[in-house]
Amino acid sequence: MTLPTSTRALASTRALPVTDPEAFVEVDLDVPPLRPRDLLVEVRAVSVNPVDVKRRAGIAAGGEPTVLGYDAAGVVVAVGPEVEHHAVGDAVFYAGDVTRRGSNAEHHAVDERIVGTKPATLSDAEAAALPLTAITAWETLFEKFRLTRESTGTLLVVGGASGVGSILIQLAKRLTSLTVVATGAREDSRALATRMGADAVIDRDDLAASVLGVAPGGTDHVFTAHPSGTIEALAEVAKPFSQITSINAEPGLDLSPLFSKSITWHYELMFTRSLYGTADLGEQRLLLDRVSALLDDGALVTTATTVLEGFTVENLREAHRMVETGQMIGKVVVTR
Repeated sequence: MTLPTSTRALASTRALPVTDPEAFVEVDLDVPPLRPRDLLVEVRAVSVNPVDVKRRAGIAAGGEPTVLGYDAAGVVVAVGPEVEHHAVGDAVFYAGDVTRRGSNAEHHAVDERIVGTKPATLSDAEAAALPLTAITAWETLFEKFRLTRESTGTLLVVGGASGVGSILIQLAKRLTSLTVVATGAREDSRALATRMGADAVIDRDDLAASVLGVAPGGTDHVFTAHPSGTIEALAEVAKPFSQITSINAEPGLDLSPLFSKSITWHYELMFTRSLYGTADLGEQRLLLDRVSALLDDGALVTTATTVLEGFTVENLREAHRMVETGQMIGKVVVTR
């Protein structure tokens, strides 16, 4: 097999509104040399996450074209000399590394230690929706909260129809004994959270009253993507010595209402392991393989809700536009 020396990619050259036709441009880039543990993946599908939108907004003019994209599903076409767990021809899925070129390209180099085996029962589009959110949810539940199958109590998921929320609900219901309460702002988001397995779905307005209406004893664990404006309500519903995980570091956040109950506050960033090259980097491969097996067993379902067919600048702009609205439920995927 002749390996490519260049690859077509969809890149941004500067921060532009998503409505601007130049928000993404098609470019040809050299395929980077593979590092010892790298896979070269022929990308078949990618999904867009809020991190893509945030990074696009910060691209300065005058630099090299920036290829975004983290979630991907595809097929391995080459491997580095020290690769141990994957081979040419393997179907894989992964969430990428913010320190390297992104996956919005026909070919993408990625460290095998953060790459899982794609679920055999899912299409490329269905699989590409999951890695970043599944890693985030898994690390929240089983590394931050240290939950087990025997764990009981109440988990509050603020944003139950979000990309992370929709897979986190599933993992909590399949792999713990928790009661899951989720918030949903609209009828469609409440319906999705219910389909994912939430025991109760409430409106986020008057959050404390809504939570205590279905969980009078309060919450043991809380997941939130956007904690700003909710800290006092969360402090009211959270039990003493309970835990909260946020996936956003919002400036000026006052956590003092949590103090009297000795509530533990966690931050979760699924890129931390690859960003700092931690010794346990391979944990992400292992957890993606566990998620893949659960999907193939039918214990979990994909969270892809919109699939845009065609790897074009127009489709990538539309995917970013959908995420930017803040009204997205589940995940949006772009396929080749």
